[in-house]
Amino acid sequence: MTEALSTIRRREAPHRRIAMVVKGYPRLSETFVAQELLALQQRDLPFEIWSLRYPTDKAVHPMHKAIHAPVTYLPEYLHNAPLRVLRGFLASARLPGFGAVLRQFWRDFARDGTISRIRRLGQAFVMARELPGDIGHLHVHFLHTPASVARYTALLRGISWSFSAHAKDIWTTPEWEKREKLADALWGVTCTRTGREHLNALAPHRDHVALAYHGLDLCRFPAPPEPSHRDGSDPADPVRIVSVGRAVAKKGFDDLLAALAALPEGLHWRFAHLGGGPLLDELKAQALREGIADKVAFLGPRAQPDVIALIREADLFVLPSKPGEAGDRDGLPNVIMEAASQGLAIVATDFAGIPEFIRDGREGVLVPPARWDLLANAINLLARDPARREVLGFAAADRLREDFSLDAGIDTIEARLRAALGVAVSFAHGQRDPVT
Repeated sequence: MTEALSTIRRREAPHRRIAMVVKGYPRLSETFVAQELLALQQRDLPFEIWSLRYPTDKAVHPMHKAIHAPVTYLPEYLHNAPLRVLRGFLASARLPGFGAVLRQFWRDFARDGTISRIRRLGQAFVMARELPGDIGHLHVHFLHTPASVARYTALLRGISWSFSAHAKDIWTTPEWEKREKLADALWGVTCTRTGREHLNALAPHRDHVALAYHGLDLCRFPAPPEPSHRDGSDPADPVRIVSVGRAVAKKGFDDLLAALAALPEGLHWRFAHLGGGPLLDELKAQALREGIADKVAFLGPRAQPDVIALIREADLFVLPSKPGEAGDRDGLPNVIMEAASQGLAIVATDFAGIPEFIRDGREGVLVPPARWDLLANAINLLARDPARREVLGFAAADRLREDFSLDAGIDTIEARLRAALGVAVSFAHGQRDPVT
């Protein structure tokens, strides 16, 4: 049997499973991806995972260990797997969608002539060749480079694809690229109202992208601990402040360090940061310059159980998100909901998806982004007021339970994925039938 005939037979096999495409797997900073995959597995949705790169984190979440789907790693750098890429190209050249993919690639490359574009095409060739025949739909996390691979692969194989958009991928992808990907995708979901409104303004119709908050599976979290009564007056028992996130510009940790340095001398506090990231050394140097290095601990990336343990010991959670490079911004960070799950008082910025969960003065305190002076004032007032911290913390926990459960978002995603398997054949023949 020739490889061409084998490829055709694989494509004609019954469509029973979904390929989940991700940029890297597993990743500590993407608990929302692991949480979604585990929830879909628990609902018996059949899928496998395709990753554009190998993992770089040394630790993994317990959720990753509970996910049993097979994982295939595409060659991150094409020159490291030349025979695999060549076989992918030769097999793809026999597929009916090959000409359409080349035309699309050249249109993309003319507007963004980067090595990354070539790499995504090569990865799509490999994926199109190696994708099992019972895969009837591709679902990709992130609308930027991972969606390029999924889009090319779906066109090669004549199947549908959809996406989950999150934060950076929405705000840093060029508008022309978002318009074209939205037009080609069967449907999409995103995790904030602001993201949904932005994408639907570029989409073929106003309901093309649905809202699906990540939420939290509260069964995985302990009940909130008893609140502390620390008020910063005792040097032997200082107020404990914590933040979690990658050390990148959009997280605003430079503003947080500036705010901490501005706190009154009579307030006794300690700050702990969990997370890796490219700006970590700069933040450590800033803490030294600000004269607060003895009160600040950078603990590096940690698995979720360690994050929750630290949150449970803290008095105040702070995340001062702001615009990052090239328009990058947060969505609704999962760590804010994790802090709320433990009844921890929250100070954050009135930016991106954060105010969709935290309402100023009700579930936490919000300040404008990039205003370290106002951030310092909010931290100072809450650090001295354990009674108000308790009220805000338990209000955030109540809102999480009532309005941001995991099930609502997973219901939306599961229904659309199951329907996608049913429309895959007609969609592949150009008869678009979006799920409503």
